[in-house]
Amino acid sequence: MCLAVPGKVLDIEERDGTRMATVDFGGVVKEVCLEYVPDLKVGEYAIVHVGFALQRLDEESARHTLALFEELGLLQEEFGDPWEAAAAPEGGDGAGGTPPAVRNDGSREVSR
Repeated sequence: MCLAVPGKVLDIEERDGTRMATVDFGGVVKEVCLEYVPDLKVGEYAIVHVGFALQRLDEESARHTLALFEELGLLQEEFGDPWEAAAAPEGGDGAGGTPPAVRNDGSREVSR
């Protein structure tokens, strides 16, 4: 799933002619392009999708949305470690496990 997530702008800088920001998404910090919202300022919130700030958002709406996403587990789904998710067994208990062996023909060997 790919969500548009609200985040708070922590700092702004220009990198190679592009306005970039460090944005906090409820504890997860990512780099975001600000070219679509050029007047966004430090301390303001924006809706971010695939690394681009798309629209300014008021703080109350942003905090409410982040709380809902966290409650539903969507922040972990969106920002979680993909290697950790790949290592989890299909049951999703997060206990890890050994991935199935891949044969030369590309098929997977499944142990029972």
